Amino acid sequence: MTDVRAAARDASARIAACEAKGTHAFLAWSEAALLAQAEAMAASPAAGAGALSGEVVAVKDVIADATFPTTCGSRILEGWRSPFEATAVRRLREAGALVAGKTACDEFAMGSSTEWCAFGPARNPVDPSRVPGGSSGGSAAAVAAGAVTMALGSETGGSVRQPAAFCGVVGIKPTYGRVSRYGLVAFGSSLDQIGTFGRDVTSAARLLAAISGRDDRDGTTLDRIPLGEPGPVAASLAGTVIGVPREYFPEGLHAGVHAATRRALERLKDLGAEIRGVSLPHTKYAVPTYYIVAPAEASSNLARYDGVRYGLRDGGASDVRAMYRATRGRGFGAEVRRRILLGTYVLSAGYYDAYYRKAQRVRELIRADFARVFAAGVHALFTPTTPTPAFKFGENLADPIAMYLSDVYVCTANLAWVPALSLPIGRDQGLPIGGQLIGAMEGEGTIVRIAQALEHSLDATAEVR
Repeated sequence: MTDVRAAARDASARIAACEAKGTHAFLAWSEAALLAQAEAMAASPAAGAGALSGEVVAVKDVIADATFPTTCGSRILEGWRSPFEATAVRRLREAGALVAGKTACDEFAMGSSTEWCAFGPARNPVDPSRVPGGSSGGSAAAVAAGAVTMALGSETGGSVRQPAAFCGVVGIKPTYGRVSRYGLVAFGSSLDQIGTFGRDVTSAARLLAAISGRDDRDGTTLDRIPLGEPGPVAASLAGTVIGVPREYFPEGLHAGVHAATRRALERLKDLGAEIRGVSLPHTKYAVPTYYIVAPAEASSNLARYDGVRYGLRDGGASDVRAMYRATRGRGFGAEVRRRILLGTYVLSAGYYDAYYRKAQRVRELIRADFARVFAAGVHALFTPTTPTPAFKFGENLADPIAMYLSDVYVCTANLAWVPALSLPIGRDQGLPIGGQLIGAMEGEGTIVRIAQALEHSLDATAEVR
């Protein structure tokens, strides 16, 4: 039986060491809170019986819990405490896990580097001069630094897989509806999903299994039983067909990323998998489609932060409209304001058909591309996770388009609602490179099985060129 008190003390020491190095993976944590959770769990009749018994899990600060504030990395919610817990957090506790604390993220999950966190960015433990990715960068950094072995993040357009690739850990985005969104602060409701991080494929998959399943509090959850625990590592992938979409391998692809993905494909072939070239012709429209749909939904979801119901209120305003303007102007950062403006514009009269409706039509074409490939006998797709390794702080901050393009290979899975994961497949000049497996709807088991086999046949710390 796991000694949860010892697990809490050990985790506290690791987190303190991580933060002492300036990683800033956590926005809120305390040894006292961890030990209190451990004492309560040790006193429970079910102590030690859960699938995650004794595990200490970090939680992205857009997922509500009852122990720590939920700020979404924003001044507008600074210090705010949720009156309820997210279903994913409740299921963690029921499985025997302890909540380590809340991790740094881009404000309201809008960003690809954590540089838009109002309380300062997390740093990449592999190279502190580089970003950990985003928006779930704090969770990825916490796992990569060894502060925790598992963490929760959230995905709207790749915000688990991209930081997993940058930090050299594993990140899984489930099928839309596989995990309840109850208690996940909304960004883009038709895109958002809670995802998982782990030091390896098995740990990330175990965490996903624990939080998966139908939830009556979220009408978008699939009417399915929870995922099962991952099985043993497959010795062979014979009979597995892995598609390689040509659109993800352009001529200008970063040389290190290209070398790492080609090496991984050779390993998959050695394991007995059939490698088949495929095409997803509407991939080139994914980023513009995503950056119409997501801001449109965000502009609606973030209308609730007006200074009236909760969070920051600017008390110096002369009337209600002025209070709205002052509160939102003070409380929201530049990137959130930019996306609210863009979203409001594409939903406005005269532009809705030209932008939002057209983007939804293209989204259906992207979804149809995936469905056609999987219907043709492909079990999973393999691609780079990101077009480059982690970039330096400030490198893309002044150029929103360059920042958005770091999501080019990951946002398609969110638009199509299919599961995907990133795992480390090598390094280029010391920087981790991630490979991405994308599955058919409800195909988490397939991509986890392939990823486990690849992980065990590949030295992910080896230089690829």
